[in-house]
Amino acid sequence: MSTIVKILDIQTLTHDVKQYTVEKPEGYTFIPGQATEVAINKEEWKNELRPFTFTSLPEEEHLEFVIKSYADHDGVTNQLDRLVKGDELVLNDSWGAIQYHGKGVFVAGGAGITPFIAIIKDLKKKGVLAGNSLFFANKTKEDVILEDYFKDTLGNDFISILEKETVSGHEHGRIGADFLKNHVKDFSQHFYVCGPDPMVKAISETLEKLGAKPDAITFEK
Repeated sequence: MSTIVKILDIQTLTHDVKQYTVEKPEGYTFIPGQATEVAINKEEWKNELRPFTFTSLPEEEHLEFVIKSYADHDGVTNQLDRLVKGDELVLNDSWGAIQYHGKGVFVAGGAGITPFIAIIKDLKKKGVLAGNSLFFANKTKEDVILEDYFKDTLGNDFISILEKETVSGHEHGRIGADFLKNHVKDFSQHFYVCGPDPMVKAISETLEKLGAKPDAITFEK
């Protein structure tokens, strides 16, 4: 079922990522890590639904989304980037496979961080974040979404890795077998993987080779 909601606030997080705070329909529920289909409530765009993850908590008064825009083609995210406070979105029901099943390692690539934002906020609020870690892969430092938040929240359990530049405080390269062997002591714990499809496939296969159980690896199917 679709509902029209108003944008209440827009914050810029990086050069191509914004945080949208929108009205929350009465009785609307979701589980941290879940997403919904969103469209822009304008004649030529209202049927162009795209999936975006909630980055707010279910008990909060408003809904929040962190969305990366792709300026190289005139799609939905490019249009979202042009919206202002007061513009309207169309929301559908919540859905999604990425949910928290127990302590483990979150592995994110780029905008694939979004399901983990709400999960980590939820774990922190409940006082059960300790023992979880986050590996976050990006091309450059300016691509890292909410870097300060993750550093403050997770401390040494947050590791940022950059593919295209070498910067102090960040590892360099990609998340592969060597990186995982260096940073994971126990491959019997849970793993949560989200990012571009080729990355998710490669990391899931590598984790299995290193001893992770297939049913302990969670990703969006």
